[in-house]
Amino acid sequence: MPRPYNMGMIAKNNLPHKIFPSAPFVGYNHAIQRNMSRKRLIVHPNEALITKFYTAFQQLDSATMAACYHRDVTFSDSVFVNLKGDEARAMWAMLCGRAKDIQVNFSNVQANNATGSAHWEAYYTFGASGRKVHNVIEARYKFKDGLIIDHQDSFNFYRWSSQALGLPGMLLGWTPFLQRKVQTQSRATLDKYMASKVG
Repeated sequence: MPRPYNMGMIAKNNLPHKIFPSAPFVGYNHAIQRNMSRKRLIVHPNEALITKFYTAFQQLDSATMAACYHRDVTFSDSVFVNLKGDEARAMWAMLCGRAKDIQVNFSNVQANNATGSAHWEAYYTFGASGRKVHNVIEARYKFKDGLIIDHQDSFNFYRWSSQALGLPGMLLGWTPFLQRKVQTQSRATLDKYMASKVG
């Protein structure tokens, strides 16, 4: 008759793998986890660039933001359209200079050698109306020479205009008419700001 297992003998012989087959792989699994942790710590230079850009924005440091842009950068969003070079840099300088209570949060930063993306949100008071705004933006980037060469921000214009403009935005924010009017006014404000910095 076969003898029953003697658990004390098994423990004495130190053979846990005969009962728990996964035991020999514990060290291997830990090694994999450590390797994955190391990989997560490796940040692509363009991800670091995007992080630097928004960290500077949080600190209202438009000079550092500008340094993240290529000389020939282009920028567009629902309000500022097709800004180039110094126009894009001046826009951020103007926004940072006039911001009184802005709070910027960013997340989901991703990038490779050619393109990148990020999610960011801004909480601020819109100067023209004094109304509170919470804008939610998805950003897309292209890179050249280790800098941002193209920056496209997209957000819901109707949602933004309803908050920033109040009733006019609620009634007309869905129309191309109001968006073109806001774009024209924003461009005029930027041109005036840039003219004030000449000389």
